[in-house]
Amino acid sequence: MSTISPSESIRKSAHVKSEEEHKWLSDKALSNPKEFWLGYAMKFDWKPHPSFEKCLSYNFDCRMGPIFIKWFEDGYTNICYNILDRNIDRGFGDKVAILWEGNDPNDTTQLTYSEMLFKVKRIGKMLENFGIRKGDCVAIYMPMVPELIMTMLACARIGAVHSVIFGGFSACALAGRIMDAKCKILITADGTWRGSKLIKLNQLHL
Repeated sequence: MSTISPSESIRKSAHVKSEEEHKWLSDKALSNPKEFWLGYAMKFDWKPHPSFEKCLSYNFDCRMGPIFIKWFEDGYTNICYNILDRNIDRGFGDKVAILWEGNDPNDTTQLTYSEMLFKVKRIGKMLENFGIRKGDCVAIYMPMVPELIMTMLACARIGAVHSVIFGGFSACALAGRIMDAKCKILITADGTWRGSKLIKLNQLHL
């Protein structure tokens, strides 16, 4: 087995630039997880910010009580806001947020942060019109298209939980996952291409 190192130009723009830096980060996360993850969490916008005291609590010993892990209990944020709104507020609204390539390399789409936010808000409103509220679970049975990401972000924006289900699963496997997660709605697509084969998702899940 051979190892191929990235070029210097790629290395310079990487979040982790070397194996040594990766090991240093890993050791730091293991030795002091509260401090490590709170440091990364502070890169998000919070209202209010989580405190160090309630950054992390857990119990992995069943003899001591129920098994649990909790993060940032007294902090409040929204991942959709941090991904879209925050970048728009910083002047990146017209910058490309998603560059998508379809089954055919000539089938491409690019969406800016502002375009993404507009579409995400529409999907979120549609979900609310169908009665989806904070804490409800939404099943997503879609191909790898921009609308998949938009739906995930829309769920996060309104406080719903999304459950992404692989688009190659059978109707029976799909039903089992919907029931296990107690999903209240299923979002799907008419179909998708895999190579030269058209997969009709809207017929498979019936």
